[in-house]
Amino acid sequence: SFDVAVVGAGIVGLAAARELIQRHPSLALAVLEKEQEPAHHQSGHNSGVIHSGIYYTPGSLKAKLCVQGAALCYKYCDQKGIPYKQCGKLIVAVEHDEIPRLKALYERGLQNNVPGLKLIGAKEIQEKEPFCRGLMALDSPYTGIVDYKQVAQSYARDFQEAGGTILTDFEVTNMEMAKESSPESEDGLKYPVIVRNKKGEEISCGHILTCAGLHSDRLSHISGCSPEPRIVPFRGDYLVLKPEKSYLVKGNIYPVPNPRFPFLGFHFTPRMDGSVWLGPNAVLAFKREGYKLLDFSPGDFLDAVTYSGLWKLVLRNVSYGLGELYRAFSLSAQVRQLQKFIPEVTTNDVLRGPSGVRAQALDSEGNLVDDFVFDGGTGEVGSRILHVRNAPSPAATSSLAIARAIADEAERRFQL
Repeated sequence: SFDVAVVGAGIVGLAAARELIQRHPSLALAVLEKEQEPAHHQSGHNSGVIHSGIYYTPGSLKAKLCVQGAALCYKYCDQKGIPYKQCGKLIVAVEHDEIPRLKALYERGLQNNVPGLKLIGAKEIQEKEPFCRGLMALDSPYTGIVDYKQVAQSYARDFQEAGGTILTDFEVTNMEMAKESSPESEDGLKYPVIVRNKKGEEISCGHILTCAGLHSDRLSHISGCSPEPRIVPFRGDYLVLKPEKSYLVKGNIYPVPNPRFPFLGFHFTPRMDGSVWLGPNAVLAFKREGYKLLDFSPGDFLDAVTYSGLWKLVLRNVSYGLGELYRAFSLSAQVRQLQKFIPEVTTNDVLRGPSGVRAQALDSEGNLVDDFVFDGGTGEVGSRILHVRNAPSPAATSSLAIARAIADEAERRFQL
């Protein structure tokens, strides 16, 4: 029996569990994870960037929590001896029509209190990135890189050392109220929610917090809460620079985002192991945890293609979507995107690299849900649940700040 069960041992679930047990050491807390280890999916398949908070709408949770979260992330890594590099980032305008958007991004970054931002010209771009060509860039020295799997595993250790329990190989398939307990059974009143896994094992708890990423809509649905926003999985495939070419890139090099398209576009990302990732693209994944090009799940595929919101998104972005699909199969098409920034890169310099799957929350009108979404439900089980419905990038950067927001909300809803 547990006072609070957290479903999902990704970086957000672990950070939230850690925050709750630090605030309430007398409570019995568990994290339930369907895989054999924490941080197995999005938390272990991301670019590893510590974002500074430039892109997000001023006043949004994303903006506020990213700036707070980056500061907390650096501080945490210092305390725990987790290696990171504050290698900076350039957002580079390569066309004249991108310059007004770049300047608007600079203003937005200032509104979000991002430290150290400045606009630089072509000469300064080359001083920072000798092989990069651009007309103007937004220099963000506060951006860094880290291995988020290491960070998540450290949160897991903190949680366990504080007395928390992590149950792996526990895939939640059912949540319901316990059958009426006898009046003298105090446990029945204290832990009235039964959570079952697919092997038929069960735990009882007082409250549930779900941080289930790619499966957040399904968990909400089985708890009797709203299935909206729905999760549609998008796979991002990276290329990797051959090791002898990694001297071409020093820090993060990003394009100026185009508001007409839903995703960011190709960028250059140095990694803690010295490699350089290039990409990613964004294509519909035919399996929620499908990291390979041909991975397919009939159930996941049907879920996505029968959702009206996906069709509305697709119809608004037909040419962009077809371009991404073409680039998924064509190495030379991907390299042409990269050559806009570093002309020296050729198809001989790159290898196909790893992939990640983004849990993209989509509403029924086909809009990408941009901000973090936390909600609960009604009814006996629903009123005892807090769902983290949408925690897209920069969730890893923001994890400690998100954890504080989740813990505040959990305290309010559950009267902890």
